[in-house]
Amino acid sequence: MQLTFHGAVRTVTGSKHLLEVNGTRILLDCGMFQGRRAEMYDKNQHFPFDPASIDLAILSHAHIDHSGNLPNLVKSGFRGDIICTSATRDLCATMLPDSGYIQERDAEFVNKRRVKRGELPVEPIYTHADAVASLEYFITQGYYRQRRIAPGVDLTLLDAGHMLGSAIVVLDIQDRDEKRDVRLVFSGDLGRKGIPIIRDPDTVDYADVLILESTYGSRLHESYPDSERRLERIVVETYRRGGAVVIPAFAVGRTQQLVLSLHQLRVRGDIPDMPIYVDSPLADNATSVFRLHPECYDDDIREFMNHPDVRDPFGFSGLRYTRSVEDSKKINFSPEPCIIISASGMAEFGRVLHHLANRIQDRRTTVLITGWQAPHTLGRRLVDRVEVVRIFGEEYHNNAHIEVINGFSGHADRDELLGWLGKMDQRPQQIYLVHGEEESAMALQTAIRDEYDIRATVPELDESVLV
Repeated sequence: MQLTFHGAVRTVTGSKHLLEVNGTRILLDCGMFQGRRAEMYDKNQHFPFDPASIDLAILSHAHIDHSGNLPNLVKSGFRGDIICTSATRDLCATMLPDSGYIQERDAEFVNKRRVKRGELPVEPIYTHADAVASLEYFITQGYYRQRRIAPGVDLTLLDAGHMLGSAIVVLDIQDRDEKRDVRLVFSGDLGRKGIPIIRDPDTVDYADVLILESTYGSRLHESYPDSERRLERIVVETYRRGGAVVIPAFAVGRTQQLVLSLHQLRVRGDIPDMPIYVDSPLADNATSVFRLHPECYDDDIREFMNHPDVRDPFGFSGLRYTRSVEDSKKINFSPEPCIIISASGMAEFGRVLHHLANRIQDRRTTVLITGWQAPHTLGRRLVDRVEVVRIFGEEYHNNAHIEVINGFSGHADRDELLGWLGKMDQRPQQIYLVHGEEESAMALQTAIRDEYDIRATVPELDESVLV
């Protein structure tokens, strides 16, 4: 049985791991690599394997760094099943066509420059139509329902507690070559206790081989209640300055968390009555999917929904979802204090760029970062408090108040990862740390050794191991 790590190795993007067992080739995730434009295009366009040779794919969750290259996989010849939870499939039905549209617009932008330089045009990695076509290959499987997906391979999906529909992949394998039973567990992105909307991550009783994420393997998060109190302070202070809070936010997961938190603060009277805009058609569509899957909700949101003044946890007086370009533009002409939640989460594209260009030089503005920012992104430059930033090719002085809250993260931190591992009755013989920058993965490797006397491996890109 062989495992090859084709993505999210010593970085957090492009999750893609190939398992070969009993003559079957199983792909765990097929994510989009995110980074510098030229590198991103090359890595996403070309697979390190023949897509037609893959028998089936298992998708841990809908985030683009895990699902985003599935349309290209299908476009390139894959014809197997893509197995995921129902909520993940519904989110992908919104997110992947949106990603295809972005690929088309991005290719148009690049080609305008290439034509001026006399260079050949590039094709989008995939199109909106390619993304829609890929949805035909999705099949769903409920949590906790084991079923055979390949010769000698049984799949169970547990709740990863990371985002709506996210799953821990448990593969119980009868390895026919080695004549042994092996349990391989892929954590996907592992969530945290106490994060609103979704349930806490499930524990796994044992694993022989564990592929474990390490995004925050070197860091600790502040508690969610502390983060919510900081959000309250930031909103109140910005309101008193007469400014706007601009929040670059991932359209799926983070936006819904922020909306719910602001709703709860509003109900308690902890923040002023001010306009709140969710300026992202994708976030609007994704929120509709959240409403369709109350089976994924935790007890806290169910209790909040029983409040006499709450009908919809993701909708309330003063909150407006904007879809049209015209309505988005109108936000920038509003002189009153407001909150603007807009994609993209790393401020690399999308409507948030217009809001930043319009407001970042105003000293009354607060830019609030609530998620991990990849190197070389505008979001990372804002976190680093670079004095002059480029938006749409123009330079802007960064006069805004920059705030960072990491307690809204859907990723387990170092102690939470160690705690999850420690709850196993039988700990793994082999652990492979993925989905983390090298420093984070190495720090978690050391922590696992010190805490449990287990050797964990941080693989290299495209490295193959026998398991």
